[in-house]
Amino acid sequence: MDQQKLRSLVFEKTGVKIDLDDPVFALVALNEAVLEETVERHVARIDAASQELAQQARLAGGANAVAHGSHRASHEATHDAPAHGSHGAGHPPGYVPTPSAGPVRPIATHSPAITPRELRLLAAAAGIALISALVVLGGQAAFRKPAPALSAEQEQALQRADKLEKALQNLDPKLRAQLPADLQK
Repeated sequence: MDQQKLRSLVFEKTGVKIDLDDPVFALVALNEAVLEETVERHVARIDAASQELAQQARLAGGANAVAHGSHRASHEATHDAPAHGSHGAGHPPGYVPTPSAGPVRPIATHSPAITPRELRLLAAAAGIALISALVVLGGQAAFRKPAPALSAEQEQALQRADKLEKALQNLDPKLRAQLPADLQK
């Protein structure tokens, strides 16, 4: 922790001058220690999870690629590690980067609006709907009773009624208004 750099940064941002013996530096050191401990714990957890994942991959059939990558990573970690107990990049002692299990396939982020499977299902549903409609119409045609035919007398009565309706429209409005009352008597 460079205290001079922190002092100048605080002065640039806030305009407040702090001394080297200011208690704020004790808080910065405490924060740094807590952060380092937290990072070490998280790195250890991530490492344990990645080792468990690599073991599951080996059990699932990817043993050759994972074992080869794991061997390479442990070899690099033991031979390329910095000397004198330095962990480099803030990693805890014994940290071994998780090996890659081969080339990583990109994850598809875009999918077509309608997939071929959905098209097949849509076509099947449309076919079933069309067949159902044809069955319903065929059933109605087969079981519908034809309208009863009118006798000759009924047809003549309907024709006379049409003629009377036309004749009523030609009458005087007063006489037309009086007719319904006279017919009900």
